[in-house]
Parts: sequence; structure tokens; C-alpha cells
Amino acid sequence: MAKKKKSIIESYELKNGEKRYMFQLYIGVNPLTGKEQRTTRRGFKTQKEAQLALSRLRLEIDNGTFRKVSVETYQDLYNLWIVQYEKTVEQSTFVKTNELFDNHILPVMGKYKIDKINVDVCQKHVDEWAVKLKKFRAIKAYASRVLDFAIKRGYIETNPFTYVDMPAAASKKVVVTNEDEAENFYTREQLIKFLSCLEQESNYKAYALFRLLAFSGMRKGEALALTWNDLNLTTNDLRINKALSRGKDNKLYVKSTKTGVARTIKMDDNTVAILKVWKKKQKQDYLIPGFNTLQPKQLIFSNERNEYMQPTKTRKWIVHVQDKYELGTITTHGLRHTHCSLLFEAGASIKEVQDRLGHTDIQTTMNIYTHVTKEAKEEAILKFTNYIKM
Repeated sequence: MAKKKKSIIESYELKNGEKRYMFQLYIGVNPLTGKEQRTTRRGFKTQKEAQLALSRLRLEIDNGTFRKVSVETYQDLYNLWIVQYEKTVEQSTFVKTNELFDNHILPVMGKYKIDKINVDVCQKHVDEWAVKLKKFRAIKAYASRVLDFAIKRGYIETNPFTYVDMPAAASKKVVVTNEDEAENFYTREQLIKFLSCLEQESNYKAYALFRLLAFSGMRKGEALALTWNDLNLTTNDLRINKALSRGKDNKLYVKSTKTGVARTIKMDDNTVAILKVWKKKQKQDYLIPGFNTLQPKQLIFSNERNEYMQPTKTRKWIVHVQDKYELGTITTHGLRHTHCSLLFEAGASIKEVQDRLGHTDIQTTMNIYTHVTKEAKEEAILKFTNYIKM
């Protein structure tokens, strides 16, 4: 019995849970470069719709009428643009951009004929995005970039998105909440209690990681990419020049820091002492399954197979401790905000905090500056009252 030929049509899922179909087809060898060429089609709502498009494409190739550069719809433009875009950004950025198009732009604009995309069409969808999405301006900017690309390639002369009137952000109901509940950071006392409770647990790796995050202010991805070579256990210098991120096919990989700029910060003696203990414990624990953690590029924090640790793991750890000891709730990223806020409380300048946290834009530091703790807010009014003396 003949073996059934495997279909090249694959399914994938949008963020809203809806299923879409795509395929990639070999279309021959480029006569100029000698390299194989493939074309990708995606965004089909049904497998039947994808199969029909695949059959038509194969027929065009067989008849010699297929032209890869043939562009009729916005989807066609996007297929060309995304290939060039991928060469200009990190894998993680490329993946996020793909998701943004799959979830918000292509479902509404993909099938438009290029000559039918005018200001009214663009205005309609921008207005829709403004109602549904908080970051509608970013959505509009990405959708517009595809048409800018089309102008450069000579497919259209003007970009109708340029003439769109940007709506104000959708009005939201005013909800009165407890301010402290919305703040994603710990006070000094809360941080001490959190780390103290964590130290009582049997998970020393989690304790060392959260201690490092709280006392360095580094991003979680930066911490998970650290190797022992990045930390000088004698001078307490910590070099931060990379970050763990998620790329194509959901695979973890190491890239440059978020800003693309490396930095070296000083760590305190106690945190370094905790990391030294973890290094010894890591050597013992990983020797049992046969891993040598004395290799030059050994990760400081790795999983059970001594590979990159899943970034989602930290949420499980932090929630466990918070629930068990009835602590205040913050996220792992909240430890970065905690470090920033307590630096300001300790008297550090805005420039010092900016350099330590690796912000290229001082406005980012200023935004976190507003996340001061309750004690700092009370101290401000006390200073004012003592100065006025009335």
C-alpha cells in the first residue's frame, strides 16, 4: 500500500485562540544566486482555503506563469516586506511583530487589493484598533511600514496611512482602586521579609536568583543569560552584555541586551557570598546527573538538563513563596522596580540609577521614579511641614 504523502499545510494559533493555516512551497532555483527559493503563504482561515491557494500556486509554477514578485494584495506586500524586516531585527522582535500582524493587521487588511487601499480604508481600521487596543498607534505604525515598503519597490506612489487622523485613546471608565495594589514593587521591609522567607525554602537556586534580581535591578532575561565568567567573585564586578529571549519556533536563544548596550555594575558582598554558595551547591547538584559546571561558559542559572531555564519558571517560584507566607504580590519584573525605588530612597541620583539599570532614555528612569514607596511619600510631606513650621 502506497504511503500517504504528508501535507505541507500547517496550522498555527493566534493569540485569541483562533486557528489559521499556512504553507511554504519550493519554487525553484534563483538563476542569479543559484540558491533555492521558497514562498510562504499564511493567514488562511480553513485548511480547504489553504489547499486551494496551494493548488493554484502549483499550477502557476507548472505553467510557467508564476512570478514570485507578483503583488496584488496587502498580504502579498507583507510577504515580501517581512523577509527584509527579519534581517534588521532580533529574533524575539521578529516573532512579536509576526504575532502582531497575524492577530491584528492581516485578518482585516490582508485580502485588500493594493489599488483599493485608500485613506478611508486605513482610517476605518485605525479607528477600530483604537477602540479595541491600547497600543493601537504601534499597530498603525507597523501596518503603515508595509505600504512604505511598497512605495520603495514602486508598487504604489503614496501611503494612505500618512493622511489618517489619529483618534484619541479610547475613553475608559474611571475605576477607583487602592494605589498600593497597583504598584509592582516591594518596600524595604517587604523585600527583607520576601528574601527571608525564600531563604527558608529548599530551592537555593531560586533564592540566589531573586536575591540577585533584587540587589542588581537587572532584567530577568539578562540574569538567565549570565555565565560565571560574567561575575568577578573577587572584585564583585558583574558584566551584563546579553539576555535570554524567545525566538522562532518558541526556542530560547541569547541576544544582546534590550538596549544593545553592555554595562558593568558593582554587587554587594552579601549577594556575592550567596552566589558563591550557589556555585558550590550547583557543582554538587549537577555532578549527580553528570554535568560539569566548571566549564568556561557555564550558566549561573540553568535548568535540570543544564540548559537555558524557561523564563516562566520564576513566576511559579515567586507565587509559591508569596502564597505560602502570605506576602504582598509582585511579579519577577517587580524586583527590578523594587531595586530602582529603593535606590532612590537610599539617595542615589537619577543618573546613577539610569546607568545601573541600563536605561538609554532617562525618561524611563523618571517613570520608575514615580514608583516610590509609602515611606518615601510620607517623608516628603514631613520635610515640607518641618520646613514651613506652621
